[in-house]
Order: sequence, then structure tokens, then C-alpha cells
Amino acid sequence: MRIRRGEFDQIRRIVAESDADEPLTAKEILALLEANGEEFDSAHRVATVLGREAQRDAGVEVVRDQPYRYRFTNC
Repeated sequence: MRIRRGEFDQIRRIVAESDADEPLTAKEILALLEANGEEFDSAHRVATVLGREAQRDAGVEVVRDQPYRYRFTNC
């Protein structure tokens, strides 16, 4: 499945609006998206989008705890 740039921008915007102080899990991010009327298939999809953007050094860092958490570095 191809990652669309708009998906990352959508996630980043919602997380920035939430003013989260701590890194968030994909499940927590999915809940934020849904609370803001955004549709995403699953927490797995959120993790896939963020993981690929992290590999590109695109402003998201993967905190490799259990479960993984995501920190945005330039929101």
C-alpha cells in the first residue's frame, strides 16, 4: 500500500492541535484522528505512515518502547 503525503500531513496537524506533551502511541493518535472527524483504517496504518516518514527524517521520531511511540520534532 502506497503512503500518500497527505496522510502524514493530516496526522501531524491533528497531533499539533492536541498539544500533546509526551510521545503518543499509534492507537492514541488514531483516537485523536477519530475524535477530530478524520478517517484512518487502523492504528497499524498510522504506525506505517509514521514509520516511513521517520525513515525519511521528515519530522517524526520513533521511540522504540513497547508499544512504539511517536514524537513529532517540527510541529
